[in-house]
Amino acid sequence: MGYKTTDALMRHLRESGIAINGGKQKRQLINTGYFHGYKGYRFFENSQRRLPFVSYDEVYSTIQYDSEIKALLYGKMMYIETAVKNISLESILVNANSESIQDMYDKVVSGYNNAPATATPEQKKKLQQNKLNLQNSIQSSLVYAYKKNNPRITHFYNNVGYSDVPVWALFEIMTMGDLGYLLSCLIYDVRDDISKRLGLNLSCDTDRQLIYKYIYTLKDLRNAIAHNAVVFDTRFRNIDPTSAMKQCLKLDIGLPYVNFKTIGDYIILMCYYMKLLKVSKTEIKAFIREFERITDNYINKVNANVSAVVVHPDLKSRMSILKNFL
Repeated sequence: MGYKTTDALMRHLRESGIAINGGKQKRQLINTGYFHGYKGYRFFENSQRRLPFVSYDEVYSTIQYDSEIKALLYGKMMYIETAVKNISLESILVNANSESIQDMYDKVVSGYNNAPATATPEQKKKLQQNKLNLQNSIQSSLVYAYKKNNPRITHFYNNVGYSDVPVWALFEIMTMGDLGYLLSCLIYDVRDDISKRLGLNLSCDTDRQLIYKYIYTLKDLRNAIAHNAVVFDTRFRNIDPTSAMKQCLKLDIGLPYVNFKTIGDYIILMCYYMKLLKVSKTEIKAFIREFERITDNYINKVNANVSAVVVHPDLKSRMSILKNFL
């Protein structure tokens, strides 16, 4: 198949049953792109679930809905990421009683020698392997930051008075994925300490895995937002939530179920974190109301068959439960 001009693509859309014509819609198609825009948004979750669009206006409204969700979530996500990093950092510094990365490895990261007494030799090896992977990825991050002349890192290496980068400077260059991995490698007592500092419901989290499992969950959304990927249908999701991850939110918030298959569940998890981080009730409620407003606005712009697929039928009731929890 040869290359198609914008006019040919518009003809192709009309032949596919999607009404599109005029300069305004042509400009929208050019700006959002046929491949990024139409091809990216014509289905829900996977290419087997085509959205029953009848006009290009509906396609464009879906792209806008997705952009508005990303714009709404971006600032809050950065806030959560920074706060969880700082709470984790403080716990690590206190428990290692040092700001040295080596002391962090020796005192608060799980390995063969400080594995739980009940661990089998195989489990001890697994912990040691994870620790080595962690050291490797931290080293790579430092190498990359140094190569890119990141002042937060070069400051320590290019200064006679310092011999190493302190843990807190390392935290400045860590991604959310790096943070999740580090949290997963910490010894139980430190994961327990961070969980308590955050205020997570630990009754359903015997292994203290929630601190990193939730961060991995949010990281998938965060990266989709940062790279302008599609988020409204959670196609970025690549986790299967554990029973503890579901149970904690069900118990604390009072939800009938949680599965992270809809964007609503990610909104719920973000609000849960904001509440743990003592963000004001007013601010969290304003965030939820704005999400509801852009969703209602979207429902009014597309045909009922499209909104029935995109907007989960119990979204309204779940948002009400969430507001009551606050």
